[in-house]
Amino acid sequence: MVIPTRNEARNLPAVFARLPAHLYEVIVVDGSSTDDTIEVARSLRPDVRIVRQVGNGKGNALSTGLSEARGDILVTLDADGSTDPAEIPRFVGALVAGADLVKGSRFAQGGGSADITRSRRLGNRALCGLVNRIYGTSYTDLCYGFNAFWADCLTLLETPRPQLGAAGVTDAESPFGRGFEVETVINVRAAKAALRVWEVPSYECRRIHGVSNLSAIRDGFRVVGRIWSESPALSARYHGTMAAPREAVHGLLPEPTPAVAQHDDAVVDATGSFQAQVTPLIPEQPTAARARSSNGHPAVER
Repeated sequence: MVIPTRNEARNLPAVFARLPAHLYEVIVVDGSSTDDTIEVARSLRPDVRIVRQVGNGKGNALSTGLSEARGDILVTLDADGSTDPAEIPRFVGALVAGADLVKGSRFAQGGGSADITRSRRLGNRALCGLVNRIYGTSYTDLCYGFNAFWADCLTLLETPRPQLGAAGVTDAESPFGRGFEVETVINVRAAKAALRVWEVPSYECRRIHGVSNLSAIRDGFRVVGRIWSESPALSARYHGTMAAPREAVHGLLPEPTPAVAQHDDAVVDATGSFQAQVTPLIPEQPTAARARSSNGHPAVER
């Protein structure tokens, strides 16, 4: 699990209190906090891994933390209390049931938000429509920071993109971008790589303490820019290549068709098993059995 932080000392106790038991690891990526974020994290969970962020922005923080993760399942979680760690078994259950990437949705049946404004809701709807039209997906939520995926998908999701400097020199940027466009980048690249993506309902709470750095207008334009730059035609023209097909990672699959499934009534029973009616929204290719043990750990984050 990767949690980016910056001055979240007052929020971490509530977030850590709802973490499921037996997680394999918790990584806090700290972006130069000036409060006691690191000390609080260590006092709450002595086994927490603290990673110091060198760059700036949420996208950079997530890329930094994910590159350090050692588990077979990677989960991204916000540190402000808006995403509920108690929902993690729902995400893991969907991965074990056959998904490559599971994204939380505030707009799937059973989801919701106590924090989203009318302008952000309309913006999310417009951006979803744009992505669905370009990439043939059926996403209901594009800009939500609660995601989980198998670690071997990371290579496909963080394909670096060059950035043109003033003199036309290309400099490698953060693989996910630097800011709040990171969730959009992950969703778009999952579609381009033909990963099996499932949505599960998630409820967004209000930030407990502090003020969000999110700006609906500024970050909305950044998201539109990333959608545009990630589009297949522009990728081929400006970046020379698109994300490699999934078979390049596993050597097991034929050329796949993008797949998105939505879990409207997802629940987890007492044993942690995932129970839901899954309706593929785009035809799927068979996915190889999930026997993830390349690093010696079982295929479920512990």
